[in-house]
Amino acid sequence: MNQKTHESAEDYLETILMLHEENDYVRSIDIVNKMGYKKSSVSVAMKNLRENGYITVNEHGFIDLTPEGRKIAEMIYERHKFFSDWLTGLGVDKVIAVDDACRVEHDLSEESFAAIKKFVNDYNKDKS
Repeated sequence: MNQKTHESAEDYLETILMLHEENDYVRSIDIVNKMGYKKSSVSVAMKNLRENGYITVNEHGFIDLTPEGRKIAEMIYERHKFFSDWLTGLGVDKVIAVDDACRVEHDLSEESFAAIKKFVNDYNKDKS
């Protein structure tokens, strides 16, 4: 899987997780509406995610994350929230902070993310 495909899959998984936080169920049309993609693009992505074991789709078209899909989605979502909040706290415009967080969340290693998160949390503790 190339980097762009990997990022796209992570974005879809993150979106499914966020939609599940808003509703009891998620359908492809909910993803279309949230992400602004074409129905055909979302359909292909859901097929790929299902075939790779990241989601399940029941007979009613409801989408659920598998344990592996949830693990990836939660990791990306945690990074997204962390970087969005951190950048906003530094005075970056919210729209820019969210956009930048979307880029950073995919490319940073687990080790670097853990180090940045620890540094920021330690710094915030020292300030309190």
